[in-house]
Amino acid sequence: MLRARPPPDPSMASTTLLLPDWLIPVEPDRAVLAGHGIAVRDGRIADIAPHAVLRGRHPDAAERALPGCALLPGFVNLHTHAAMSLLRGAGDDLPLMAWLQERIWPLERKLMSADFVYDGSALAFAEMLAGGTTCCADMYFHPEEVARAALSMGIRAAVGGTVFEIPGAPPAQEMLAQALAAHEKYRGEPGLRVMLAPHAPYTVGDDMLRHLAAVAEEADLTIAIHLHETRQEVQEALATHGMRPTERLAHLGLLSPRLVAVHGVHLDSDDIALLAAHGVSLAHCPASNLKLASGFAPVAGLLEAGVNLGIGTDGAASNNRLDMLSELRLAALLAKGASGDARALPAHRALHAATLGGAKALGWDREIGSITLGKYADLVAIRLDSARLAPVFDPVSHVVYAAGREDVEEVWVGGQSVAKKLQLANSTSKSDLERIMSRISQWRLRAAGVISGTNTYLSQE
Repeated sequence: MLRARPPPDPSMASTTLLLPDWLIPVEPDRAVLAGHGIAVRDGRIADIAPHAVLRGRHPDAAERALPGCALLPGFVNLHTHAAMSLLRGAGDDLPLMAWLQERIWPLERKLMSADFVYDGSALAFAEMLAGGTTCCADMYFHPEEVARAALSMGIRAAVGGTVFEIPGAPPAQEMLAQALAAHEKYRGEPGLRVMLAPHAPYTVGDDMLRHLAAVAEEADLTIAIHLHETRQEVQEALATHGMRPTERLAHLGLLSPRLVAVHGVHLDSDDIALLAAHGVSLAHCPASNLKLASGFAPVAGLLEAGVNLGIGTDGAASNNRLDMLSELRLAALLAKGASGDARALPAHRALHAATLGGAKALGWDREIGSITLGKYADLVAIRLDSARLAPVFDPVSHVVYAAGREDVEEVWVGGQSVAKKLQLANSTSKSDLERIMSRISQWRLRAAGVISGTNTYLSQE
């Protein structure tokens, strides 16, 4: 009998069957396949079928039974500053400009180094993987260190080399050169891409923005930029440039399908029309927008106009969690509350934004973002059979509105198991994380020296 033969060793089998109770492929839209699973071969999705059919087609495959679980594409975190996990909680309860000028920029001037970026990024990537995020788009300094940390932890990453033109920052050309060097170094690495990441229209001048647009076009790179995050940003742009930030970017040649606009809180109908006409994607960061009191992004209007929407956590210094499941739920709820329409951003559409929408924004939608034949097996299994989640009427609704990262059973990137039950699965990644954790007290001590006068708890220590 079939069940009597010894099971193949998963480490030796060329094909592995993943057999959940529900398969949520994202493509086609709104599909949920009960009793279906997938075959993974060479890191990619090789077959999709009912369990019995898969076993018949792949009799020598290893099996990973996932009873009570929904299997879906791994989340794509479309905006984060991974290294800032070392600044989690260091600048709470402040509006954006005070947060930047009084806490974040002074801390970065004191702490910034290759080690700071590597350690903070690795911490962030470990947190993301444990919660089901398999790909992220980062924006920070020292892009080669971010890339190195992503490879160590096993996450897929679009690494954005940031560019500033403000007093005290490194020269913009130097930061651009670092991004381009990382692009050359990791050009052949399938799990990495490099982006250009001008910080914002108010921190980068016209000439550099034009130059970045030209470089991105020539090198075929994505650009990410904070845009319309606060009302103050828009007011100052009108006073300084005589136009709103989105209109200015259009004049400078930045609006195109390669642009990821981040936040987009204070967009009016003309701004939205410009983004839609140029194929710009938007990274929606609802928790960060709330925590910094920036406001509510017009998600319903963006979707109605046809703007591609992704979801991001932002950095741990302004969220303070890198948890795409909580971000997904919050995005769906806020869209309804802000628009007054309970149908705004329904569960299936929200899940699309957190997976395929993010992949499309990064130009990665042919490789990841849905459970489709030939795509990389970047996957998350979420357990839905606990007493607090019973019964299940719609698995997608449960993923979006009821499940938390504590329900994540297992995570795969390129077919390799990278996390199980909130813990990293790879021994090398775990060793690296342990080494970094041994240095956390040093990073905290150095940060505390910068902010102790503005933090009641630290002042009392």
